[in-house]
Amino acid sequence: MGTYTPKEKEIAKLWYVVDAEGQVLGRMAVEVARILKGKHKPQYATHMDVGDYVIIINAGKVRLTGNKLDKKIYYRHSGYPGGLKETPYRALMEKRPEFVVRKAVRGMLPHNRLGRAMLTKLKVYAGPEHPHAAQKPQELKI
Repeated sequence: MGTYTPKEKEIAKLWYVVDAEGQVLGRMAVEVARILKGKHKPQYATHMDVGDYVIIINAGKVRLTGNKLDKKIYYRHSGYPGGLKETPYRALMEKRPEFVVRKAVRGMLPHNRLGRAMLTKLKVYAGPEHPHAAQKPQELKI
């Protein structure tokens, strides 16, 4: 028995809108990653990008449980000695809430070319407006 491979014309790409207001970051990111990968579809194949597009609005109003807002730290390194920078999530949520949501979803996708292709279908906005009304996105309850 061979590996099932859906044809390009069999794959219908839909658009979904997720309102992140009051949602727990990790729980929302799991569901969004599932939609981006296409695991909710019967023609899911691990080696292909069969997922749908996801628009996340109100990213600035997402919740972190417990004490993570103050204790969780985002690290980045410049590549030079002593180049480690750390930013608490409270400061990150104030300045770049879209980045926090995108980073959470990115961590739940495959860490290869396919995962990067899936991530391009994610659109994140801090406020309630988005410029994708022409795609007629469906509201997704999480």
